[in-house]
Amino acid sequence: MPRRFRLAAAALAAALIVPAAPFAAAAADEPDGGPTALRAAMPANLALDAVATASSTELDDARFVPAHVNDGDTSTRWSSKYVDASWVQLELAEPAAVATVVLEWPNACARAYRIQTSVDGVEWTTQAERAAQATCPRIDELSLDVDEPVGFVRMQGITRWSSWGYSLSEFRVYDAPLPEPEPQLPLVPAPVSLERGDGALILTDGVEIEASGDALAAAEYLADVMRPSTGFDLPIVDEADDDGPVIEVSVAEGSAPAGHEAEGYTLEVDAGGIELAADTEAGALNGVQTLRQLLPAWVESAQRTDVEWAVPFVSISDYPRFEHRGLMVDTARSFYTVDEVKRLIDSAAPLKLNRLHLHLTDDQGWRIAMDTPAENPSGIDYADLTAISGATAMTYNRAGQLMGTELGRTGFYTKDDYREIVAYAGRNGMTVIPEIDLPGHTNAALHAIPQLNSAGSNPKPLPGEDTAPHQGTGDVGISTFDADNEHTYAFITEVLGQLAELTPGEYLHIGGDEAHSTSHADYLRMVDFANETVADLGKTVVGWNEYASSALPQDDAVVQYWNGNGASTRDAVSERGAKVILSPANKTYMPQKQDGRQPLGGTWACGGPCTLENAYSWNPATHISGIPESAILGVEAAFWGEFIRGVDQAQFYTFPRLLATAEAGWTPQSGKVLAEFIDRAGQLGTRMTVQGVNFFPTATVDWRVDAAPSVTRVPVTATPAAAGDAPMSSKVEIDWRVIAPDSVPAAVTAELVWSDGLRQSVALTSTAAVDIVAMTQNSPYAGSSSRNFHTSGVHTGQLEVTVGGAEPVVAGTVQVTVPGKR
Repeated sequence: MPRRFRLAAAALAAALIVPAAPFAAAAADEPDGGPTALRAAMPANLALDAVATASSTELDDARFVPAHVNDGDTSTRWSSKYVDASWVQLELAEPAAVATVVLEWPNACARAYRIQTSVDGVEWTTQAERAAQATCPRIDELSLDVDEPVGFVRMQGITRWSSWGYSLSEFRVYDAPLPEPEPQLPLVPAPVSLERGDGALILTDGVEIEASGDALAAAEYLADVMRPSTGFDLPIVDEADDDGPVIEVSVAEGSAPAGHEAEGYTLEVDAGGIELAADTEAGALNGVQTLRQLLPAWVESAQRTDVEWAVPFVSISDYPRFEHRGLMVDTARSFYTVDEVKRLIDSAAPLKLNRLHLHLTDDQGWRIAMDTPAENPSGIDYADLTAISGATAMTYNRAGQLMGTELGRTGFYTKDDYREIVAYAGRNGMTVIPEIDLPGHTNAALHAIPQLNSAGSNPKPLPGEDTAPHQGTGDVGISTFDADNEHTYAFITEVLGQLAELTPGEYLHIGGDEAHSTSHADYLRMVDFANETVADLGKTVVGWNEYASSALPQDDAVVQYWNGNGASTRDAVSERGAKVILSPANKTYMPQKQDGRQPLGGTWACGGPCTLENAYSWNPATHISGIPESAILGVEAAFWGEFIRGVDQAQFYTFPRLLATAEAGWTPQSGKVLAEFIDRAGQLGTRMTVQGVNFFPTATVDWRVDAAPSVTRVPVTATPAAAGDAPMSSKVEIDWRVIAPDSVPAAVTAELVWSDGLRQSVALTSTAAVDIVAMTQNSPYAGSSSRNFHTSGVHTGQLEVTVGGAEPVVAGTVQVTVPGKR
């Protein structure tokens, strides 16, 4: 029989507590076999059956037609020509009252516009006029009072925000007010099935973690997360004391949801305790990551925090949609140290991402050390790869402009460094996939190795030199190996062989993209050779979608799609049995701008900023027509290093959009709801801040304000006259940490309000301010307060935080118990 956690949900005797928040009743049944949803009944969207027309369409192109505003797909859009007075309208299937209109602006939005209605489509009545304060992306919800049935609803533009036209991804119309959104648990990715109960379980010191089967690694992982912040000992035991508190983590056959044994798990939290069960170590770790997000965000703190460690009552059955859920790190254009890579792993692993793709070589640099073999007929000195091209990186573009805020960072990984990254990733549930890009993107190898420079290689060495010059620009498609040079094949064999020996995972990535200066015949000769070499090494080859036309090993190759019409990828699936990793640039490329406030970053992938909403609103199963979901290995976010320097900047461009990619890889499509995701992302702002994740403050997210105390009791000695008669005096000193993302110190104030009416101002300071240009998020605010109590009983203080003149919110609570008379 499984052990149950026997903790009573009692208050801590002398602790400082935040009251447990109420939780909603258990959710309704699963809709259509998908995840259990916590959503109030929505009125019908009348727009779905309407006919959309517009005054104009940008380029008159099928990509931007009016029908996209009511197709239910936020990844498509209507765009107008560049005229202020443009409009788009819906002719309803039947006349109806209109209570609510929702407009989703993906990029080019209105500065001012009107919502108009008409009975006949000729005479129009203005029902609302909006002058927007926020630029794109944004979602506008307008409440109307149109009781008499109308046949048409129009968005009539008044003023554009910029020189572009108007773009709308969705135009929704409802005949009733929208319900208040249900409270969401801060879980990303959303579980497949989640039922909630009323209340929460309170964890106290003395709790033990019971690990059975192969659950030890997952149990240790959980304890390592919880110990610093809770101050609990959290011993890990084989069998807990019958009367003691226990968190049970078990790995045993038959524990995971049927058919999802590889990574599935179940998690039960109720008044009787916590049970986490899985069939595998990977499944147990996935369950631990969910339990981690159910705990207060302050569990991520490196210092003890005096909050109530409450876990809401839930019943979760969960497993991933796709096997591969990855993050690609471009170390070639600008280097990341081992510690920086670990920090990226720390921020990705809680999202159940399980692949770390390291782009180790490119034109600008070579980042992995190679040994020169004892038998070396080619005479290549492989140590020169890092001695020479480990010291190069991204520099300036062709016009001589500095790429990014500084020159690309140089460096390389020794073999021991690489093994350390592989081991650290493995402890966090992530498999490393190394990439050696060829036959293009090879300038760093050509710059270091004379033998690779021959008649068919490019670029050519300068007069008097025997290697190609360093290429520090962001230009692509210039470099190539020589298909007629025997040293090319010796080099490919040796490098891939050493990399395979270093890599316990099953995949080797050979790049294969943007080889524009390589003839097709030469490209196939070199890529086919690399494919065969990887297969001979017992690994599965991976390459970007350009390599899909090569001789892929039958039923043992992976195509990573990033751009194009998908035809060759589709053929690789149907003819060679290949699997597909989806990294479409317009959904997963992180160096693209997130909104117009960012001075750096591309806009080519999305025709404008690649927003958080855009990163979320897509279906991997339908992204490339003709490829079944069963052929999709998974999804992967990619951040490239043309202008990103260091881990802080990498996180600023990756988060919170990586949350969206994580959910695309894990959650069934039927369980993805944009509004709910945005709400959960807003709650995770506290967790990311405490973790030290330097995330972008997306304007469309309501970032929550939160606070936590760390309390010190100061001994107070009673006077002889008072001894035995007076209540015991008790003094506390409280150090507060306040999370208020996307704020500046001058705009944040705090006041501690005690239950007896005393109000204490708490001065707050911060070590870093939000700065979009500098790519920094503001750090937690710090403040302190103290009080000497002379009255026995429980004294409660609530920290009210005000940001930017808005209404104060209760961000944190503290309780102090003062004993009675001696």
